[in-house]
Amino acid sequence: MGADWQRTPNALHDGMSEPPDPVLVVLCTAPTPEVGAKLARELVAQRLAACVNIVPAVRSIYEWNGQVEDETESQLVIKTRRQRWDALCAWLEQHHPYDTPEILALSTTAGSEGYLNWVCAQTR
Repeated sequence: MGADWQRTPNALHDGMSEPPDPVLVVLCTAPTPEVGAKLARELVAQRLAACVNIVPAVRSIYEWNGQVEDETESQLVIKTRRQRWDALCAWLEQHHPYDTPEILALSTTAGSEGYLNWVCAQTR
């Protein structure tokens, strides 16, 4: 692994006049890999996400409507720019089959310069 992994997003510019926007990793579960793939394709097509990884089977245990649920879901790992967060969140809330989908954003503190720049370019 090269030295780029230790650089912070604010220090990255790769020839750009301004550093790229902060990159977020957004977590969202879907009921099946097929539903996850449909959501992922639209997020990428609309440039709300640069990339979406789909982990086909995660086990989720949670309380819903007074019952403890134990379900298999698919985990989406969505990469986007901070400036796309509001639009991405609104789109997921409108198109997701769940009444209350998991939509959690994690800030990145460092990453490969080339990858962070690519995420920013893909989500403009």
